[in-house]
Order: sequence, then C-alpha cells, then structure tokens
Amino acid sequence: MARKKVIITCAITGAIHTPTMSDALPYTTEDIAQQAIDAADAGAAVLHLHARHPNDGSVSLDPEHFMEFLPKIKAKTNAVINISTGGSLVTTIDDRMAPAKRASPEMCSLNMGSMNFSFHPLADKYTDWKHDWEEAYVRNSDGYIFRNTFADIAKVAKELGGDHKIKFEHECYDVGHLYNLKFCMASGLFKAPVFIQFIFGILGGIGADIDNLIFMKRTADRLFGDDYQWSVLGAGASQMQLAATAASMGGNVRVGLEDSLFIERGKLAASNAEQVAKVRSIIENLGLEIATPDEAREMLALKGADAVTF
Repeated sequence: MARKKVIITCAITGAIHTPTMSDALPYTTEDIAQQAIDAADAGAAVLHLHARHPNDGSVSLDPEHFMEFLPKIKAKTNAVINISTGGSLVTTIDDRMAPAKRASPEMCSLNMGSMNFSFHPLADKYTDWKHDWEEAYVRNSDGYIFRNTFADIAKVAKELGGDHKIKFEHECYDVGHLYNLKFCMASGLFKAPVFIQFIFGILGGIGADIDNLIFMKRTADRLFGDDYQWSVLGAGASQMQLAATAASMGGNVRVGLEDSLFIERGKLAASNAEQVAKVRSIIENLGLEIATPDEAREMLALKGADAVTF
C-alpha cells in the first residue's frame, strides 16, 4: 500500500509569544497575511491562525481583525485555513468561537480538556519589553487555567461543527485528552475521521519525549483504530526532532512561530516559511512526500474552500 503523504500545518503567530521575543513574530494584518502566504508557498497545506491587535501585538479575538487578513490569504493561496478556538486563556468559550462563527473556516482547533497552561518562565529571559502589556501577560500565566470543559467542547462541536460543518484539529496535551475525545465521539459530538494534534512540551501538559509520543500514539490506536489522522506539535526546542520522528512513524507535522521562535538551537527563525522549508526538507530527506492543500482536504474530509465565508 502506498505511503500516505505528510500534511504540514504552520501555526503563524499564536497567543503565547510576544513581540519582544522575536522581531519575526507577525502581528500586523499585513505581516500575518504575508507570512501565512509565504508559509503556504513553502509547503504548508494547513495554516493555523490567531489574530493580534495590530497596534501592539496583544492577543485579539475580534472577528474583524481576522477578516482583515483571511481574504488576503485565501486570494493568494489554496491552503486550508484553520482558526483557533483557544485564542485566549482568560475569556469565555463564546468569545473564543466568535472569529470562527464569522469566517466559517474549513477547520478549527479545539483543546480536548481543561489544564494548567503556563509560559511564565519566559518572563525572566527579558528585561526590556517593547509594549507595556507583555511582561504581566507572560509572568501572570502561572495562574492561568485553560478552560475546556465537556460543556465547552459540546458547545463548540454543536455550534461550529453543526451548521458550519467545520472539522477540528483536536489538540491533545496529555493522554487524558484522548479519552475525553473518545467519550465525545461516543456521545455523537464528533464523527470519524478525526484529526488529532499530539502536543508536547507545554508547561502543564505532557513532556516532549519520544517515549511520550509513542505512548500517545499507541493509546490513540487502541481508542480510535483506523478512524483518525494524527499530527505532532513539539513546543520550543523539541519542534524539529519530534516532527522528524512523527513523519517517520507515519504522522503529520506542525511547525510555526506560535510553537517555537527558533530555527535551530540558539538561532531565531527569520520567518514561518523558514521553519516550513526546514521541516519539508526533513520530510523529503526521509523519502516522503508532502500533501498539497487539496490532498489534505481529502485526507481530513473537509468541506472545501468554497464553503467558507471570507
């Protein structure tokens, strides 16, 4: 049987890193759009998108901020657009769903459980901050709980997966999240094939160890059989190592400045596209092929780019 192709997802800006941490982190409308287009040109089939306030780079859930760059990206690429429903650690699920309701993308991310989610150790690495909001935002994350209750998950499933026919990147930060997803599928909230993003290396989630990847994959095989596609996100320094391991195991990969600001140890990435190009080279050097956006649509059973509202 022919080996399936590898889907590269690129997470363009996220809601963790701040402008002080890297000049390459995009936050204006123009920069988010251009970096997304460049990442697609480099080989990303899926673009995972958050918005920022264009004046200071702080996190934004304003649907209009998304609508300032989504049409530009769609006009220049065929990539699958995936909008976060995570977006903020301190707002309601309704606020976090608002951009997706406005844009009705082909995909949305969906965290499969509540968790401690912290990046406060980063605060001690910087002394001069570009914007007033940054230090407190990072330092106070030691008190954040990323809320994703069963009620929240059901709300997203029904309101975005129903009339909008959006499919989900089910973000699983620990093994219990896989069991949560299995329960939700048994409850009729999600239908196979599901797309699971194994996430490693976030403080509050499972560690970035290859043994943990093997354990998560083995658990998912037991729970879902052949009814799922899977991908791996390694945060920070584990990004490329875990991507290479995932690709060699038959999985898909996610890179991007949301997940790591670096291209190699001690060297900041110049752009999202640079990370995509590097992981593409790794994949192709393993003798594998990357998936085109339309091939990704078929693999993930998506509704198609003509069914979005941007």
